[in-house]
Amino acid sequence: MSEQRKLQWCPINLNFFSVQPLCSLCLCGGCSRPKLTTETQRAQRLHREIQTRAYLSVFLILVLPILSVSACRQEVERGRVPVEVQEVVANVGENIAQERYDQIYNEASDLWRQDVTLEKSNEVFKTLRTKLGKVESRSLHSATEQQNSGGVLKGHVFILSYQTRFERGEGMETFTLIEQNGRWLLARYFVNSMALQ
Repeated sequence: MSEQRKLQWCPINLNFFSVQPLCSLCLCGGCSRPKLTTETQRAQRLHREIQTRAYLSVFLILVLPILSVSACRQEVERGRVPVEVQEVVANVGENIAQERYDQIYNEASDLWRQDVTLEKSNEVFKTLRTKLGKVESRSLHSATEQQNSGGVLKGHVFILSYQTRFERGEGMETFTLIEQNGRWLLARYFVNSMALQ
């Protein structure tokens, strides 16, 4: 009868079964739940901290090398900008400096001419010249090469961003070039500067 009473007084519902992972710091057995002491609570907290640190360590071991490789890859991409692409950017820059906006339009890709008329293209370049002035210096900030199978920029593409100092402020110039019939042509040109506001 004493065994029967023990089972009746057991505070755990025996209708379900659950297995909890056991920690060597806080093993408890028996049918009754022990009162949590400060020592038990401290052991459980220590166990959670060890688990958290282990997960964080694994995460950092896996993610940091990936980020490092990605950063190195970006630097490699900057050094691998083909001479032909650099020449197109230099040529467009020179045409902007000499205000030969018609020539920029005529030498641009089909995509450029589909997106904007000659008049609108010239108007944008004149507005940039009025608000920012001439380019004083241009330094490559990033270069990305893409091979797109679809979308607006379909094909072989280079996107080059430059940190640029103009007469009346600083900004970022972005040249998007697309390979068309074996030649690199301007597809997009964008300037972002506080001086334009």
